[in-house]
Amino acid sequence: MKKWENLIRLKESGLIAVIRKPKPSQIHHIAEALIEGGTGALEITLDTPGALGMIRELKEKFGDRVLVGAGTVLDAPSAKMAIDAGSDFIFCPSFDIETIQMANRYGRISIPGVMTPTEIVNAYSAGADLLKIFPGGALGEAYIKDLQGPLGHIPMMPTGGVSLENVEVFIKNGAVAVGVGGSLIDSKAIAEERYEVLTDISRQFIEKIKKARS
Repeated sequence: MKKWENLIRLKESGLIAVIRKPKPSQIHHIAEALIEGGTGALEITLDTPGALGMIRELKEKFGDRVLVGAGTVLDAPSAKMAIDAGSDFIFCPSFDIETIQMANRYGRISIPGVMTPTEIVNAYSAGADLLKIFPGGALGEAYIKDLQGPLGHIPMMPTGGVSLENVEVFIKNGAVAVGVGGSLIDSKAIAEERYEVLTDISRQFIEKIKKARS
């Protein structure tokens, strides 16, 4: 039941922050700022040094205030380590059936990366909960809309290239959520410890998502 509650929460928020290679000293400040701005889910990519420890610490600190998951998960063993660290969801850049099965086995949300209609159908049939359309920016906003005709029953979210300029169009075209990295996680602001900038950008994304849905 917890998994389905989390999936509903993730869709309702509509915004997953993709946090790649933050410093250990920064992660709690980044998380706090994003949560304050309304971000519903935090993805720590596994290519981050100490990623599993960060996931564990964020879950312990923030509990049910936010969903925390692992990104750039390339295989089932990596997914299991992320799950053991407390990940609520498993985000992959590609479609790997064993990774989907691992997430399902332990009641975690599975979000594999796909591009083609064939990959989308195969991943959904394999038990994926959400389909990460990647790279979203390269494929474009219209691609999500084109997929809605034959595949509108499958929940999709673009990641890669999503910005404040195009997020409304992605949502209006059928995306149930978006994954956002660089245009949300302002590296310059983080380096200068101006974490309030992240809160402001997060609020702007949430406002645009709500506007698109209304």
